[in-house]
Amino acid sequence: MHTLRHTTSRDTDRIMEIVEGARAFLKSQGLDQWQKGYPDRAIFASDAQTGLGYVLEEDGQIQAVCAVTFTEDPSYVNIYGGRWLTGDADKNGDPPAYAAIHRMAVDPALRGQGTAGKLFACVSSLAKKEGMGSIRIDTHEGNLPMQRALVKAGFTRCGTIRLCGGDEDGDPRIAFEKLL
Repeated sequence: MHTLRHTTSRDTDRIMEIVEGARAFLKSQGLDQWQKGYPDRAIFASDAQTGLGYVLEEDGQIQAVCAVTFTEDPSYVNIYGGRWLTGDADKNGDPPAYAAIHRMAVDPALRGQGTAGKLFACVSSLAKKEGMGSIRIDTHEGNLPMQRALVKAGFTRCGTIRLCGGDEDGDPRIAFEKLL
């Protein structure tokens, strides 16, 4: 049985193994995603301290990692070539309530075995419990395995966003959303 839980500082070495495997895979595909230093050990340590970090476990073994936020994401304020499924604002003019998944990676040994889908299902349950109406996520235009996993998990391609802040500031990403 898969369990989604908050990360702790004890998880950082295993998280970095998974992330370095994902980074190497992206590089082997000729992609610049995660090749500029992000994400690093410090951000995952911060995720553990702030409660944003999650791991997917089965039988005590960490299989995947991600960060989940429940506040408006600056990178998702502007979308180009499309629109979010939930729009830009609710009837009161407030941004819609959504969860966002970031820094998501699966153990390379489990790639292609449905682990990403299990993580998305667990995050969907978490987001529903938090009262969110949808989940948003983005990925590199060349990251076809992630795009396939997102579509298989019920996400819809909505347009393009530009990342705000950090080492990848301004980089374009394909934006996806799933209604809950």
